[in-house]
Amino acid sequence: MGLLQKACETYDCHIRLVGLPQAGEKKETLAPVSHILTSAQIEITLNQDGKFRSAKAIDKKEPKIVIPVTEESGGRSGTNPRPHPLCDQLKYLAGYDAKKYEGYVTQLTQWAESSCGHPKLRPILNYVKSGTILADLAQSDVIQLDEKGHPKEEDAMVCWRVVGLDSNESDACWQDQSLFRAFIDYYRAKMGGQGKELCMVSGTLSRPAIQHPKGIAPACGGNAKLISSNDENGFTYRGRFTADWQAATIGYEASQKAHNALRWLIANQGTLIGGRAFLCWNPQGRKTCSATGPFRVNKTPITEPTKYREDLHKTLMGYRNLLPDSAGVVIAAFDAATTGRLSMTYYNELMGSDFLQRLHDWDAICCWPNLQGAIWAPSLYQIVNDAFGTCQNGQLKTDNRVLKQQVQRLLSCRLDRARFPSDIKDMLVRRASNPQAFDENIWRKVLFTACTVLKKYDFDRNGEEWSMALEPGKQDRSYQFGRLLAVMEKVERDTYTDNENREPNAIRQMTIFCRRPMYVTANLEKQLEQAYLPRLRPRSRVFYKNMIGQIMQEIDRFPENQRNRPLEPSYLMGYYLQRSALYQKKGNEQDEEDSKK
Repeated sequence: MGLLQKACETYDCHIRLVGLPQAGEKKETLAPVSHILTSAQIEITLNQDGKFRSAKAIDKKEPKIVIPVTEESGGRSGTNPRPHPLCDQLKYLAGYDAKKYEGYVTQLTQWAESSCGHPKLRPILNYVKSGTILADLAQSDVIQLDEKGHPKEEDAMVCWRVVGLDSNESDACWQDQSLFRAFIDYYRAKMGGQGKELCMVSGTLSRPAIQHPKGIAPACGGNAKLISSNDENGFTYRGRFTADWQAATIGYEASQKAHNALRWLIANQGTLIGGRAFLCWNPQGRKTCSATGPFRVNKTPITEPTKYREDLHKTLMGYRNLLPDSAGVVIAAFDAATTGRLSMTYYNELMGSDFLQRLHDWDAICCWPNLQGAIWAPSLYQIVNDAFGTCQNGQLKTDNRVLKQQVQRLLSCRLDRARFPSDIKDMLVRRASNPQAFDENIWRKVLFTACTVLKKYDFDRNGEEWSMALEPGKQDRSYQFGRLLAVMEKVERDTYTDNENREPNAIRQMTIFCRRPMYVTANLEKQLEQAYLPRLRPRSRVFYKNMIGQIMQEIDRFPENQRNRPLEPSYLMGYYLQRSALYQKKGNEQDEEDSKK
């Protein structure tokens, strides 16, 4: 019950925001108890006597509105058509469906005539009883009627605006706080005669919820429910219970608070990846950072590892000022296998200090200089997409089923301090070793991600942290072979004209190189000597020959029977750093020549 308890706590901490529109584009409102958020398609304006004034179609871009619902109508379906108390679809307000119409009128009449009635209710009730709604809407060109006189848009949601009342509240029913309170009081009094049970969320005796709200994560599964028990046929409660209440009893108000808070959080703070919603929040409303994205907020490129760590530490201190050590952080993920069932696929609670430290530690290790030389930590989405994505229209795209599952695995590694998955590391290494399978720009990004993951993987396995600066004397055979491959590639590229964009032989043979390094090295050296080194200027020719000789000296230190063995993944790091150093040196030399002119 940890999730629902934290959601109720969040609702209570933000009670001042209940029912109030949120500032910002696409921000949803925190719905009151016994209310839901929905999209309206038609707005009807009435005067204080219930006379029609005007009607208009509502743009789809308009934010969702707050409407009152009963427990039954909030979870209604096609087989259980229960009317909402006030705002509802046209088929409930027009008289051609007698059952739905009578149910709506009866329910609204009971509310209007109760001690918890409201001045806006009587005008709306009188207008619906007049039976002119379809004619008025058709005359206003808001709807179209078929040959039977029924609306073609019978599922359109209608909301009300009542003008002319002497009130300080808004004319719009979906913004009237007094109307919200009136229905809450009315429904509480109406249902007060039901028995009370122990609520396993609040720990108090209260009226148990019979149905729970649906659609808390519309982007994941439409109207999917987090709590449901309507499997009386077939596997009755999976054979564990004879009645649904034996599994858990949750109070109505606790259920309403928890579900409304979760919907509000997911809509405003959730991250949707592959159809799965990832949510991270503090119940008291303190600012938290994303658990799936980069930790650093400073977008300024940093090329020095020391300065990167300093900036990462500053980010940590900044977040700690906003999120005290004692503050709690809740992390959850939600997904729907069907449109009717929503599951919580991940849940964790951490203290604020621990949460921030774990994000900091991940980005302090899982980082690498990018293509521009700036040190950066890739997002979990980027790691998974580079590992499993397929090329579509010049970009890597991953199947949603794979994407959401693998991102959650990495989220667990990041927050639970688990070891980096070896299968994701192996996939990235294979892809980075096969440049012919991708466009060059895509492959370079995959190579960058592979290096960040290798750095993280080796640290998790043996505590070794690879340097992000080139180490010419590093005692690692694979690392030195990677350096050699980068030099041979650069020699050939330096002979290209401006119009040449073909891949060098070193890149074409990279897949074979990582399996038989000495064999491919001999072939590449022969090609360089015959076709490329002679075309270089003497100074460049001497520079590259000396560098190749130095690297071969490092390789010769290893036993001869080891030299042609398949390379370890660290060769990618040697290749990456050596290539970056060569291009940086080339740029510096060009700058010096330009300054002398």
